[in-house]
Amino acid sequence: MKINATLPEKGRDLRLDLFRGIANWAIFLDHIPDNVVNWITTRNWGFSDAADLFVFISGYTASFVYARMMIERGFIVGATRLTKRVWQLYVAHVILFVIYIVAISFLARRFMDSELINEFNVAGLVDHATETLGQGLLLKFKPVNLDVLPLYIVLMGFFPPVLWFMLRQPDLTMAASIALWLVARHFGWNFTAYPAGVWYFDPYAWQVLFVFGSWCALGGAKRAAWIINSKAALYLGIAYLIFALIMTMAGRFPDFGALFPDWLYSTFNPNDKTYMAPYRFLHFIVIAMLVVRFIPKTWPGLEWPVFDPAIVCGQQSLAVFCVGVFLSFVAHFTLTLSSGSFLAQVLVSVAGIAIMTTVAYYISWSKRQDKPAAKAAAAAPKPT
Repeated sequence: MKINATLPEKGRDLRLDLFRGIANWAIFLDHIPDNVVNWITTRNWGFSDAADLFVFISGYTASFVYARMMIERGFIVGATRLTKRVWQLYVAHVILFVIYIVAISFLARRFMDSELINEFNVAGLVDHATETLGQGLLLKFKPVNLDVLPLYIVLMGFFPPVLWFMLRQPDLTMAASIALWLVARHFGWNFTAYPAGVWYFDPYAWQVLFVFGSWCALGGAKRAAWIINSKAALYLGIAYLIFALIMTMAGRFPDFGALFPDWLYSTFNPNDKTYMAPYRFLHFIVIAMLVVRFIPKTWPGLEWPVFDPAIVCGQQSLAVFCVGVFLSFVAHFTLTLSSGSFLAQVLVSVAGIAIMTTVAYYISWSKRQDKPAAKAAAAAPKPT
């Protein structure tokens, strides 16, 4: 079967790094309860949020990185490289998981705050430590705010065959992904969680965003350019974003929500995040369409220094994400111990983003230091 997908152009797309960095910042802010600063994130102004952006870019970059490798070096090589990445993600999850639960348990004992264990869903470790830890390694047990990385691991784990089909039949693969999402929504398919319930991010549903990212990377966005650049899409897209803003505000403010008919209000509130509501998926598509339309890959503004911190955070996404998840817990606990004032909320938010950015710059600098050494070693004469 011949290749029908259009491979992305070589060279880094700074838009992906920029928005992935912003998504990491937003996820950190959104994970801090009762934090006024997280009102700047997209979840308060429409149906989709930073998690949607993170999953979409993950699918896009996975195709960007591994599609050409799979074509040039074969399916086995591409699949093994993807599997290596899945292993890296899993190791990062395990390390974050252990540090997270140890920090929560330590602080709960140190400050005699038993509610902290219940709040972050680690109570099972007290009575059934071995079983709970084992379920954590199987990705079934997840403390609060540790849901995105297991989803990413599962999606990447099943991606090799999806990418193989995407390269040959991109539109059919995208259609199959949409069909799976809709069927999963209808029948309530989901992964089971421990000790009860299901995954907060249903992989059967959220795969549609991941595959959509892959489809866009492999020519889908180019084929849809006539729609993206049309006036009708622009006007309808803006109208839908305004509608999403109104419905989201209706959910945030009960008195405002009471102004709308119950059938309309209840359709969009609460926002169905677990099973990826169609209105949520459409909201993200509209945002992506407007970004592509008004921020081309060659936009000079991407080189502006003001965007560099977010871009660097996007380039070191895995480490920044893990640090951000842990810092969101630290920030939440800090606010509970302090007055929780407006100033305190701003300070912990700014401090967290500053630490995430510092980590990103350090990792980026460290990687650059390894390159000259590697080149020098390669150029050194071999001993005779």
